[in-house]
Amino acid sequence: MENVQEVEVVAVDAQQEVQQEAAPAREQQQRRNFRDNRPDRKGGRRNNRDRVEREDDGLIKKTVSINRVTKVVKGGRTMRFSALVVVGDGKGSVGIGMAKAAEVPQAIEKANLRAKKAMVKIALVDTTIPHETIGVFSKGHVLMMPAQPGTGVIAGGPVRNVLEAVGIKDIRTKSYGSNNPINCVKATFNGLKSLRTREQIAALRGKNVDEI
Repeated sequence: MENVQEVEVVAVDAQQEVQQEAAPAREQQQRRNFRDNRPDRKGGRRNNRDRVEREDDGLIKKTVSINRVTKVVKGGRTMRFSALVVVGDGKGSVGIGMAKAAEVPQAIEKANLRAKKAMVKIALVDTTIPHETIGVFSKGHVLMMPAQPGTGVIAGGPVRNVLEAVGIKDIRTKSYGSNNPINCVKATFNGLKSLRTREQIAALRGKNVDEI
């Protein structure tokens, strides 16, 4: 029994010594964490887990296409990814952005930022467009026509992504020429930017709405 008690006492003493040796290192780590997390800390590298995530801005973000791009350089070939993104608020504002990066998420994030900076206001009448228009970009042509309430978005592929991001709910479209997603998206974007309401046309001509 005495031998067992002596073994238990030795084990307790060894555990206490380990705790005493680990205490300075633990205190040093706590001081380091406190110093790194101070709100008035300037410079230095911050922990990614301590970053405050930005709140969702409520925008509609649609990834239209992602392509793999290969660039031939002196040292060999470098592969990157190109992303085409459409961003809108669903209330008449929309923007498109393209970006390249080594990884797909990075390319999409960069494209989203560029699309937000390029957002423009589109002239709408209720849930449709004020008049017929044709958007042109390169070999792509997109015809857009107003529609009665309840018609829905009659469009496909990249054109639908742009119209849904704008917030248009009733429209008829037809795409001609190139079916490349970049050409279709930019042609649709150019066509939407050319839209004008009756009030805007009257203001440009210096007349009243009734005179037009």
